[in-house]
Amino acid sequence: MRLSSRTFAVFAAAALPLVLAACSSGSTSSSAGTSPSAKPAKPKDPNAGLLTGTQLKAALAPASYFPSGFAADASLSRDTGDTYQAPATKSAAKPRCADLDATSWISLTGVEGVSFAQNSYISKASGELDQEIDVYRGTASTEVMKGLAKVVAACPSYTDTDTHSKVTVTGASAAGLGDDAYAITLSDSTWDNGTTLIAARVGTAVVSVLSTDGSDNGAASAKKLTVQVVASLKAKSDTAKQG
Repeated sequence: MRLSSRTFAVFAAAALPLVLAACSSGSTSSSAGTSPSAKPAKPKDPNAGLLTGTQLKAALAPASYFPSGFAADASLSRDTGDTYQAPATKSAAKPRCADLDATSWISLTGVEGVSFAQNSYISKASGELDQEIDVYRGTASTEVMKGLAKVVAACPSYTDTDTHSKVTVTGASAAGLGDDAYAITLSDSTWDNGTTLIAARVGTAVVSVLSTDGSDNGAASAKKLTVQVVASLKAKSDTAKQG
């Protein structure tokens, strides 16, 4: 059917709102398409809030703490500085038991932290006093403490490579030191004096000491040094949180 000019005008007028509506709809879609997308969340730093090796070094007992005759062994002074190392866990099923009588004996648990600081003071007359602080992520510090009893169970004794004699190893939980603590005693009938090792947890950190000072297998000196370092570490941790 042929449409008249009037009829065409009516159709054209009716179609105009549809065209305007289509343009309006397209304009809205275009605006939505150009809105900026949300930025991805920044990954959380796994070491946030953990003390660095430099901070831990400052928490160790100073030279003035040690009795007359003790001097620092520079070759045994180490720390991780202002950086962090990757944590690691290895099997502790067969620990090298003789390393109980060495610096960093805490690593026999098989758990390594992200920062640490350590040093040793030695006296030719009185023996050796070692101190170390290790910091761990999450709940790893509690695993270290649990691992100490396993190390003692795996190492009831070992042979001293110098005297070729048998060293007896005993261990037990200790009270009044940090959040929890564990003490190990090394004794040998051929030694002039035994050795006491103490580990004390302070939050995510573990303080570990070794002492051969004194006539009681180094027990009193080990506890005194642990108390000193634990108190200093708590103070450093509180200051860091406030900052």
